[in-house]
Amino acid sequence: MRVAVAPVGTVLAVLALTGCGAVTDRADAAGDVAVRMLSAVAEKDGAGACALLAPDSAAEIEQSADQPCAEAILEEDLPAPGTVSASDVYGQWAQVRVGGDTVFLAVFPGGWRVVAAGCRSRGERPYDCAIQGG
Repeated sequence: MRVAVAPVGTVLAVLALTGCGAVTDRADAAGDVAVRMLSAVAEKDGAGACALLAPDSAAEIEQSADQPCAEAILEEDLPAPGTVSASDVYGQWAQVRVGGDTVFLAVFPGGWRVVAAGCRSRGERPYDCAIQGG
């Protein structure tokens, strides 16, 4: 009786490609949410933008501005929506670069939500973000 067995390298390559596809899909989904949130702000749709924020981030905006999220988010210094230049997923977290700014997201039961936005790198120091959770 002969049994055909794929070489181990072939099996690992197939598994790696399958995993990359899942990561790419998640990265694309995170990038989509980041652009949708920035687009909502640019279109003056504060409620739509706040619906894409993580709960702590929305609460932080309301608390720091002492007004509802839908109003406060429109006053934040956020980048214009644009093309995603990079989207990296790290488990339940994602970092999406749009233009010269960075948006950080986390997975929630309803999907990706923005945790921090309008973030600019400061080299070795933590990012400086216009919006961030508490």
